[in-house]
Amino acid sequence: MQNRRNFIGTLSRIAAATALMAAGAQAYAADTIKVGILHSLSGTMAISETSLKDVALMTIDEINAKGGVLGKKLEPVVVDPASNWPLFAEKARGLISQDKVSVVFGCWTSVSRKSVLPVFKELNSLLFYPVQYEGEELEKNVFYTGAAPNQQAIPAVEYLMSKEGGGAKRFVLLGTDYVYPRTTNKILRAYLKSKGVKDSDIDEVYTPFGHSDYQTIVANIKKFSAGGKTAVISTINGDSNVPFYKELGNAGLKATDVPVVAFSVGEEELRGVDTKPLLGHLAAWNYFESVKNPVNTDFIKKWKAYAIAKKLPNANTVVTNDPMEATYVGIHMWAQAVEKAKSTDTDKVIAAMGGQTFKAPSGFTLTMDATNHHLHKPVFIGEIRPDGQFNVVWKTLGPVRANPWSPFIPGNEGKQKL
Repeated sequence: MQNRRNFIGTLSRIAAATALMAAGAQAYAADTIKVGILHSLSGTMAISETSLKDVALMTIDEINAKGGVLGKKLEPVVVDPASNWPLFAEKARGLISQDKVSVVFGCWTSVSRKSVLPVFKELNSLLFYPVQYEGEELEKNVFYTGAAPNQQAIPAVEYLMSKEGGGAKRFVLLGTDYVYPRTTNKILRAYLKSKGVKDSDIDEVYTPFGHSDYQTIVANIKKFSAGGKTAVISTINGDSNVPFYKELGNAGLKATDVPVVAFSVGEEELRGVDTKPLLGHLAAWNYFESVKNPVNTDFIKKWKAYAIAKKLPNANTVVTNDPMEATYVGIHMWAQAVEKAKSTDTDKVIAAMGGQTFKAPSGFTLTMDATNHHLHKPVFIGEIRPDGQFNVVWKTLGPVRANPWSPFIPGNEGKQKL
């Protein structure tokens, strides 16, 4: 009998201890707010997305150092969808359903974003998407901190057609074969047509992800340019940019002959390229590392210090770029909205996001539009310098309101709100 009582007592103590441990674990879990980071750290898009994961972690550290959000530390949960578009949806579902994250910061390509959208809608969770894109989309569960076409693509083509931009009359629309380049080029073709450019003066070419042989394409661009002042609009994504720019250099195609304006090439992509043959070629973004203002000086300094402290690859040569700035702004704005809502509840945070402002490294105070979930952003056009940075040759006077549904696509009238 005594033995049985001892045994039961022991069982009770174990049960109590287990309950305490479980309660402690729950309390610990409740002490943090989990946030998901969904970026390709391998595969063709790793060249662009890895730095977004790193700058997200830096931003989370920065917020935690100031006391976190709602008095709790942010706990990042990092996954690698490996440039595999269906895997993005699977990883997003895991972050929301299993890891119980309150928000996800991630995706680069539009095909990855389109892949995860049904998951965020079904589970009513939040995605912050930090890259310029083709528009033609407006979702309650997404905040778009990159540019819509009227904040990048249209101003870039207007510049190329202007006297100061070289007065281009013919255009090569060159992109990776997926939704972002094809939809952007559909918009640009309609825009060029509205400006009197004939179909015969537009050449549209697509290559698969990871494509590396641009010899024939560059030779054809050279041939096409013999028919009049030509510019190339590049929506090539990922590591294919390296062989494309190398081939431009090999072919001696200078910016003074045929300027290339890129929508997915920034400081990070140029780190792996000899930029001497590329001088004067262009990129259109809403931020460049080279812009001078105190907020940007501080942002660059923090990023370089973080890279060295965390021993990131080639830490001494790290650069900032536009999607990194958009990631940084998005995480801070989300944190501000959570504080305002006093909750991480999706619907409450959505309501609190409208009208949020943040003093950004671009040098402007950015505002989150309450009706279309896009940031009001400035537009910069920069020329490639020998050091892989950009000289700003044109910019808007202030932030531009996003127009996610392009007016150049029939049927988009009156579609600008959620």
